[in-house]
Amino acid sequence: MADLRSFSNILVTGGAGFIGSNFIRYLFTDAGFSGRVVNLDALTYAGNPQNLADIAAQYKDRYIFVHGDIRDAALVQKLFADYAIDAVVHFAAESHVDRSILDPQSFITTNVMGTYTLLEAARQAWKGRYGDDAARVPGATGQLAGTSMLFHHISTDEVYGSLGEEGAFNETTAYDPRSPYSASKASSDFLVKAYGHTYGLPITISNCSNNYGPYQFPEKLIPLMILNMLEGKPLPVYGDGKNIRDWLYVVDHNAAVWTIMTRGRIGETYNIGGENEWENIRLLHRLIEIVSEETGKPVWQLEALVTYVKDRPGHDRRYAIDCSKLQNELGWKQSVSFDEGLRHTVRWYLDNPEWIASVRSGAYRSWIEKNYEHRTL
Repeated sequence: MADLRSFSNILVTGGAGFIGSNFIRYLFTDAGFSGRVVNLDALTYAGNPQNLADIAAQYKDRYIFVHGDIRDAALVQKLFADYAIDAVVHFAAESHVDRSILDPQSFITTNVMGTYTLLEAARQAWKGRYGDDAARVPGATGQLAGTSMLFHHISTDEVYGSLGEEGAFNETTAYDPRSPYSASKASSDFLVKAYGHTYGLPITISNCSNNYGPYQFPEKLIPLMILNMLEGKPLPVYGDGKNIRDWLYVVDHNAAVWTIMTRGRIGETYNIGGENEWENIRLLHRLIEIVSEETGKPVWQLEALVTYVKDRPGHDRRYAIDCSKLQNELGWKQSVSFDEGLRHTVRWYLDNPEWIASVRSGAYRSWIEKNYEHRTL
């Protein structure tokens, strides 16, 4: 299937984070993208420009890093003007459920107001090229061909709420967010859809399941468990450990996003899933086996670290994604098996002790402060 859209200047928000940095790496190394990438990141606790140090060195004429906040309207408007942005890939978000329970305000301001600021900047920058009337937009909702401009919004399966023992979320599932994080993402999804419907802004949305892979911040389940095993620390398991998540390797997610951007129908939402459901406790036991095989640590020694802790408030029981629309319509499919992806992830953390030490000690924050002027609200 031939690509239907091409872009010259892509603005990636949150491109110094886990998924965003992997996406930028994918653009330059796998997607064959020949244009320019502008990476806008506020460098909060999970943002680390060292994730892309090799990309910055190799593609210094085509990769531009900007330290700034997506809520800074003047800065965002300037980026659209200075770099002739024709596509936005919006990863930037506060994304950890536990943190949203403790501090919901930052999730609302970043995830909702930040998305609004980006949408408005795109509308103002592009409206002379597509008009303010959706009926006049080439490639309006449901059409394959049309504008080469695109605002692609990255969202989550958590907006759909919790599932019972059977069934899966699809693109028509009613939203039922259960945490401040998922509520803020649901709000931003609706804003994006509203800008598409009201102003004809060329938009697409993807809702993905849990990502894993290299460069993931150690507070997330898989890297946290790997690193705690290596250090002999407790392996905390919420509740009975039987909450179920669908797991997606980050490179497969990136390939899906690029497929949607270049081939997807304007105005459409596509779910991206791993079709790979695991109970948390079962996943932990498999991780223990892989870490044991890779390090020689006895399984019994690692199993002894498993510690059940009080469940978090509002913990959704099960997520599962039906991604048949993406597969059938655009031809995407997963390329990395879960066992292969888990083993690659374990090996990456074993092979990158300096990155881990810098992140866990906070030393990377000092490096950021020395190298980047602070430009946020």
